[in-house]
Amino acid sequence: MGQRFSYGGQAVIEGVMMRGRSNLAVAVRRRDGIVLREERLQPWTQRYPVLGWPFVRGSVALIESLVMGIRALSFSASQFAEEEEAELTTKDLVMTIGFAVLLTVGVFIALPAYVVRLVQAYIGSNVLLNIVEGLIKISLFLLYILGISLMQDIRRVFEYHGAEHKAINCYEAGEPLTVENVAKYTTVHRRCGTNFLLIVFFTSIFLFSFFGRPPFVQRVLLHIALLPAVAGIAYELIRLAGRPNRPWWVEVIAAPGLLLQKLTTREPDSDQIEVAIRALQVVVDRDQAKLAAVPGEQCPGVH
Repeated sequence: MGQRFSYGGQAVIEGVMMRGRSNLAVAVRRRDGIVLREERLQPWTQRYPVLGWPFVRGSVALIESLVMGIRALSFSASQFAEEEEAELTTKDLVMTIGFAVLLTVGVFIALPAYVVRLVQAYIGSNVLLNIVEGLIKISLFLLYILGISLMQDIRRVFEYHGAEHKAINCYEAGEPLTVENVAKYTTVHRRCGTNFLLIVFFTSIFLFSFFGRPPFVQRVLLHIALLPAVAGIAYELIRLAGRPNRPWWVEVIAAPGLLLQKLTTREPDSDQIEVAIRALQVVVDRDQAKLAAVPGEQCPGVH
């Protein structure tokens, strides 16, 4: 029996991207209807099996998701450009990812480390000091989410985020992907990237507690060096959180991320749900057709 595949995706500008086993679909709603883009995938873990090992695959999945997400955003943005604009080139993509990484390191690693440097003389416990640093990171993240949620365009993206989750929840419940069926499901999903980010913050607090209180520059460099380990652990935890027979302690770890999704998702309308269904149905159909041609394999989603 083939293992049931866990579909996922992300919201883009007026649309949704969904990823299947070996293909990706981006559906975008324009005034003249839904525009669809498909792309075949060959995950790095298929080409290099070592990258699929537990605690290694987390960093690989994070990088792949970042690349695919930026490409999907570029495609959706190009549908609404006033003038004909090309999508991001490889050079543009590398520069965009590089800028995103630098911004992330600056805001969520260097800035909290600098604040900790100012207050560490007043905190005797290393564990407490790292908890304070973790709370600073989480506070900055919450302020960022609250800030962008005030923007009308971002609220639309959050609605499509909700549509994405509803569609996947409906599919995983085994119901046909219709607007009526999808609409009744929750906008919260346990494998959401919001959950992943919060688990990353909690994991970094735990891991960094073993390194005492190094000077500012060393603290920043250690955090960067530990990112692959943090991502690897967080990825395995998020996989556990998505299982029906998950341990109770995983429920506790995942609970804050589920609450935070109340900010990063909004209730979508029927048009937005239709877009999410279109993207998900395409990747599911492609996977079923491909697996049906392989004797002994089970098509994903067949109960």
